[in-house]
Amino acid sequence: MCSGISAPNSAEAFDAKEFLATLTESPGVYRMLDAADRVLYVGKAKNLKKRVSSYFQKTGQSPRIILMLQQVANVETTATRSEAEALILENTLIKKLAPKYNILFRDDKSYPYICLSGHEFPRLAFHRGTFDRKSLYFGPFPSGLAVRESIHLLQKTFLLRTCEDAVFAHRSRPCLMHQIKRCKAPCVGLVSQEEYAHDLRLAALFLRGRQSEVIDGLTERMQAAAEGLRFEEAAALRDQIRSLQAVLHRQYVSSTGEENADILAIVVARGEPCVNLAMVRGGLHLGDRACFPAQSAEADIEPGEALVAFMSQHYLDHPPPKRIIVGVALTDDPGVKSVIATPKNEMERAWLTMAEKNAWLAIESRRQSRLRAGGRLVVLQEALGLPESPRRIECFDISHTMGEGTVASCVVCVDGAMKKSEYRRFNIAGIAPGDDYAAMRQALTRRYEKVATGESAAPDLILIDGGKGQHRVAREVIAEIGLDHLASVGVAKGEERKAGLETLFVHGRAEPLQLAPDHTGFHLIQEIRDEAHRFAIAGHRARRAKARGRSKLEDVPGIGPAKRRSLLAHFGGLDGVMAATVEDLRRADGISRKMAQTIYDHLHSR
Repeated sequence: MCSGISAPNSAEAFDAKEFLATLTESPGVYRMLDAADRVLYVGKAKNLKKRVSSYFQKTGQSPRIILMLQQVANVETTATRSEAEALILENTLIKKLAPKYNILFRDDKSYPYICLSGHEFPRLAFHRGTFDRKSLYFGPFPSGLAVRESIHLLQKTFLLRTCEDAVFAHRSRPCLMHQIKRCKAPCVGLVSQEEYAHDLRLAALFLRGRQSEVIDGLTERMQAAAEGLRFEEAAALRDQIRSLQAVLHRQYVSSTGEENADILAIVVARGEPCVNLAMVRGGLHLGDRACFPAQSAEADIEPGEALVAFMSQHYLDHPPPKRIIVGVALTDDPGVKSVIATPKNEMERAWLTMAEKNAWLAIESRRQSRLRAGGRLVVLQEALGLPESPRRIECFDISHTMGEGTVASCVVCVDGAMKKSEYRRFNIAGIAPGDDYAAMRQALTRRYEKVATGESAAPDLILIDGGKGQHRVAREVIAEIGLDHLASVGVAKGEERKAGLETLFVHGRAEPLQLAPDHTGFHLIQEIRDEAHRFAIAGHRARRAKARGRSKLEDVPGIGPAKRRSLLAHFGGLDGVMAATVEDLRRADGISRKMAQTIYDHLHSR
């Protein structure tokens, strides 16, 4: 159970001394607010009184914290039952409120895993997303490449299947993977369940980092096979051992201890922090991932503070390893139940050095990418005659099949990069089938009504995938809503729909514009337009499939699941129901004359 208190809010300067005197020593979460009640910062504490007091009593604070404290007009606290509860609440509030002075890292749950499915002959597969209780999962891995390399090794060494269950169930002969010695073909019974289970156990041990145990087990089996004069089996086991040893030998850095550890390196360049997470599992260096804060603060960020923020957010969603190796002193307790330490030997120092180097490379790569994206935006600004560089671009497209399942898409590009979290689809209804103008009108109205009321950010440029007519409708909608100042461009397909021949209808420009096929700003327009097209088609196909998979009986009033099943069973399917007369329908269980007439009229009305 949580309890909350706050300091009195007034126009006067915040009286820290008076507030601290009443503060509890329980664990909890504190929120610092400005005079307008905007949350500036969210933090957690083992002892609220000690932690909050430290801000107002400690000297030598970072410029970022000093700047924040100058704006504090109120402090709210929420006491919790435990420090763990405070940690969870802190992260929830940070992600929900995105406070100005918190270092917020993106909630990246897309780390890939290796999955061994809960099947009689389990499948070895790449996995992202939610977990199935029947399956085993190993990870997370820092990248998809690390997963695929591991799957390739396991497939080559242990010959586990990777095919989908639907394919597995309908095989009548071994596939190519068996021919190239990548699978033992359990689908057609070429391996017993017992033997397959043994290989599966070794693969699981390997994924858990117990490589020496796996190699020792394979060596024993090889010797037993040789003594039993089963030389082909012994040779196959020998090849397995060699394959594993070769992989272990190729590792850039490795540990004989077969330990699990994360290496966290923090680099701050030009005020921008980058945390590089390197993963060591079973003593093997699996690779790393660079992580950046979701938003920048107004002042320089302390490395130790950024590292604490990353750890408290990251390990709330991902299980921490036994050891976490860091290269800087932490400014606070991240609440992670692991041994947090500096490198203890030459190997760990090599790990940390490599992680720091990769952090520097990630920052430089990001900077170069921004320069390239910014350059394209400047070139596009000049070509379209815009007053400023279009930082936020939104593009709309319509997709349907002969008027069926009409869907409009809106994709967003910010600073030259697609921002998928802000993509939107609009299911279009209440228009004449195939009326693209009406569909575009409805989508734009629904989108920009929110902009007009301040609920959503306004774009710097609107792209309409369509010709002069589509763009004219867009301008009408924009003007009606009161956003006539927004720039827009209609992108008409070229002759025979060839890429590079598109015509641009620019608002405020009398004549259509055609840019050279190699124009960098034009390339950006094409990329955004193509993404809008892809997103619209995907939405349309999903809507159409859902509609076509729906039984006509579902729309008959008064017919529930039980009566539908009864009718379909009685007449042998929907075609039989469609062919039945009113009298035929009456003879089905639970169908009255009135209901039979209703069913008949509904099915034959269109």
